[in-house]
Amino acid sequence: MENGEGGGGGGEYTKDGSVDLRGNPVLRSKRGGWTACTFIVVYELFERMAYYGVAANLVVYLTERLHQGTVQAANNVTNWSGTVFLTPLLGAFLADAYLGRYWTFVAGSAVYLLGMLLLTLAVSVPALKPPPCDPGATCPRASALQLGVYFGGLYTIALGHGGTKPNISTIGADQFDDFHPAERLRKLSFFNWWMFTVFTGILFSTTVLVYLQDSVSWSWGYGVPTLALAASVAVFLAGTPLYRHKLPQGSPITKMGKVVCAAVWKCRVAVPGDLTELHELEPEHYTSKKRFHVNPTSSMGFLNKAAVKVEEEDASPSGWTPLCTVTEVEETKQIAKLVPLLATMFVPCALMAQVGTLFVKQGVTLDRRVGRGTGTFRVPPASLGAVVTLTMLVCVAVYDRALVPAVRRRTKNPRGITLLQRIGAGLVLQVVTMATTAAVESRRLSFARSHGATAGGEPLPLTILVLLPQFVLMGAADAFLVVGQIEFFYDQAPESMKSLGTAMSLTAYGVGSLLSSAVLSAVARVTAAGRGTPWVTDDLNASRLDLYYAFLAALAAANLAAFVALSCRYSYRAESTEAIGVTARVHSEPVPAVAP
Repeated sequence: MENGEGGGGGGEYTKDGSVDLRGNPVLRSKRGGWTACTFIVVYELFERMAYYGVAANLVVYLTERLHQGTVQAANNVTNWSGTVFLTPLLGAFLADAYLGRYWTFVAGSAVYLLGMLLLTLAVSVPALKPPPCDPGATCPRASALQLGVYFGGLYTIALGHGGTKPNISTIGADQFDDFHPAERLRKLSFFNWWMFTVFTGILFSTTVLVYLQDSVSWSWGYGVPTLALAASVAVFLAGTPLYRHKLPQGSPITKMGKVVCAAVWKCRVAVPGDLTELHELEPEHYTSKKRFHVNPTSSMGFLNKAAVKVEEEDASPSGWTPLCTVTEVEETKQIAKLVPLLATMFVPCALMAQVGTLFVKQGVTLDRRVGRGTGTFRVPPASLGAVVTLTMLVCVAVYDRALVPAVRRRTKNPRGITLLQRIGAGLVLQVVTMATTAAVESRRLSFARSHGATAGGEPLPLTILVLLPQFVLMGAADAFLVVGQIEFFYDQAPESMKSLGTAMSLTAYGVGSLLSSAVLSAVARVTAAGRGTPWVTDDLNASRLDLYYAFLAALAAANLAAFVALSCRYSYRAESTEAIGVTARVHSEPVPAVAP
C-alpha cells in the first residue's frame, strides 16, 4: 500500500482514514472530491425542495384547511420544526456509535419518504380532509383521524430527518482529506456552495411549489416534492461507489460521560504540574487508527483529573479506578466549550422561525395582486420566503467570491474573517431586521385602522410588497449566520465527533423553534391578562404584532451582547496531527486578534 507521501499521484491513498463500505482504504483518485460531492449536492437540492415544499406553506394549510387559529397554527409549525431539528441528536448518536453515517442516512431516508407519502395521502383523500368553511358559519373542526394522519406524516418526516440531516453534510465534508493541502483548500468553500445549493432548492419550493398549493391543488403541491424526494434518494444511492466513508468511532456522548464520571470519581486527586504525566496512549495507537491525538491543556482543569494515573495504594477499595486518555479529556473540553455559544444560537433561530409563521400571516392580510389588467398575478404569501432565499444566494456568492479574497489579504485568514465574526455580523443584521419588521407592521396596522378593517374582511388595499424589507434583511442576516453557524460547529467539534458537531448546530434550530412557540404563548397569555386582549390574535388587524416584533428585537439585542462576551473569550481548537504523518499543528481557525 502506498503511503501517499510527496504528491498527488493517481495511486495515492487518502491520509485521513477514509475507507469504502467494506472498510478498505481508498485511493484518492478513485473516490471522494467534488466528483462524489456532485451526487450528494444534487440529493440536497431535491431534498430541500421536498422539505420546504411542506414547511414553507404549512401555517397556511393549518389555518385555511385544518381551520386552526393563528397562535395555535404558528405554535404547531414551530413545535414540528423544533422536533425536526432535535431528532438529529439521535441520528448523530447512531451514526457515530453504531451504523456509520452512510447507513444511518439510508435508514433515515426511507422513514422520511414514508412521511411524505402519508402527507400526500392526507391532502389528497377527501375523507382525510375536513370540509371547507361556509361563509358566515363556524368552520368544521378536523376529526381525530384527519389530524392523526396529517400530523403523523409530519412527525414521521421529523424522525426520518433525524437520520438524514446530521449526516448528509458531514458525508459531503468527508469527501475532502484534511491531510491533503489541495483538498483542504477546496473544503473551505464546501459549506458556502453547499448552502448555495440548499437555498436553491428552497427557492424552488417557495415559488413553484407554493404556487401549486395556492393556485392548483394541495395534492399537486405535496405530490411533486414527494417525487422529488424519491428521486433525490435514488441519486444519492447511485453515487455510492464514489464515496469515502469514516468508520464509527464510538458514541461521543458515552465518551464524554466517561470523562466526567472519571473526573468526579477522582475529585480529590491532585493534577500533576507537568501535564505530560497524564495518561495518554502511544502515538502508534493513533497512527493505526488514522486518528488525531490532542495535547493536554490547563483549561477546565478539573476534567484533567480523569487522565490522572492513580497509584495502586490510592485506588478505590474495589481496586478499580476509571482512567481516560488526554485525547478523550480534551475532546470533551472542546464540546463543552461549544455549549455556551450554542445557547446564544437559540434566540436567532427563534427569530428565523417568524419567516414561515407570522411573516406569512402578515402577507395574508394584504393585497397580493402584482401587475395590471390581464397581467395581474396573485403572490402567494409564503412565496415571499423566496426573497429571503434570493437575498441569501446573492450574499453568499458575493461573500465567497469578493469579500473573502479582499479581506483575506489583510487578515491572512483563509476564510477572510473568523467564523465567530461572521456569525456576529449575522446577529447584528437580525437586530436590524426585527426593528425594521416592527416599523413595517406599525405602518400596516395604522393603514388597517384608517380603513376600518375587520376580521375576515377583504385584504387591505396595501400591496404585499411593503413586507419586502424584512424579508431582504433576514436573507442578508442568514447569509452570515446560517452558513457560519453550521460550519463553526462542524469545524470546532473534535475529529471523532463531527456528526455531533453538525447535530449541535441543528439542535439550535430545534430549540429555537420550540422557544418561538414558548415565547409566543407566554406573550399572548401575559398581554391578555394585562390588557384584556393578547398582542397576537386570529385577527392581525386587531393585534399589536408591532409590539411583539419590538420585543423580539430587544431580545435579539440582549442575545447579541451575550454572544460578543462569550466570543471574546473563545479560543479556537487545534489538533496535533503528528501521529499520522503531518508534522505541523493544524489550526482549524486562527485565533482572532480582535474581538469577533
